[in-house]
Amino acid sequence: MRVVVQRVKHASVTIDNTLYNEIQKGFLLLVGITDGDTIEMVEKIANKVVDLRIFDDEDGKMNLGIEEVGGSILSISQFTLYGDCKKGRRPSFIQAARPEISKPLYEKFNEVLARRIETKPGIFGAEMLIDLCNDGPITMILDSKDLL
Repeated sequence: MRVVVQRVKHASVTIDNTLYNEIQKGFLLLVGITDGDTIEMVEKIANKVVDLRIFDDEDGKMNLGIEEVGGSILSISQFTLYGDCKKGRRPSFIQAARPEISKPLYEKFNEVLARRIETKPGIFGAEMLIDLCNDGPITMILDSKDLL
């Protein structure tokens, strides 16, 4: 599992020319699932996301978590995080889990997040337009192979 965490001032997702979801201060998450990912991995990474202390305290140091600053999460499924560009000009997505595996794990990920923080998803598999104002910019990458 890979999750790109972007600290944002605001973010939104538009589907079929209609605003679907939006947040103000918080995280925009791009979420990729690979074969072999499990519910345990999903739970661990979801909690790691919420526990990240990447918001500035009163001294300007990244010392506060999303819960402490009253933030929200916009979570977007992103199978292209497992794109392999080593050969040729067209990426291979063979490492990305098939939808019948990745969709339930993505939904479980959002469910675990929502237990602790307001979480708004995109639509799995939809063509989406994402608008964001990256704050910092602060961008972190969490990968299950590094955390387990």
